[in-house]
Amino acid sequence: MKRLFLLRHAKSSWKDPSLPDRERPLAGRGHRATKAMATYLREHRIAPELVLCSSAVRAEQTLERVRSGLGVNPEVKIEERLYEASERGLLERLREVPEQVSSVMMIGHNPAIERLALDLANSGQELASLARKFPTGALATLELPGSWRELEPDGAQLVGFIRPKDLE
Repeated sequence: MKRLFLLRHAKSSWKDPSLPDRERPLAGRGHRATKAMATYLREHRIAPELVLCSSAVRAEQTLERVRSGLGVNPEVKIEERLYEASERGLLERLREVPEQVSSVMMIGHNPAIERLALDLANSGQELASLARKFPTGALATLELPGSWRELEPDGAQLVGFIRPKDLE
């Protein structure tokens, strides 16, 4: 059984309108959310072997702020292609994960990260909640019975969905 953790970057700042979208940092709310999420990750022993992270500043800052909660040091790949990827692009990237890797965390952006979670999940207690909204800083956990290479829509079960507001 493979595990996939889909983490939407935390809330970003719009304070400086001159910044390109890719360079927007986390907002204060994003800092608070990532602190709470790091604690959640640590308490629930969520320790992915591989982290795939968008190259946008807010995604990288999300990773750095939750990293202390990830237990052992996972392999981390910051990837340009995840910044503007569609859900199909994210799925294609996941299919490239080596089979010996049993767990992956992907840190990305909406709408792609939400659509990917909804496309992959065929069931799960939190599916209706996820379908309503995948807010910034939220984490969806999916279990996949097959290989990364064979990952298909409706090929996973949503086994967890936690939002920063659930951690307040």
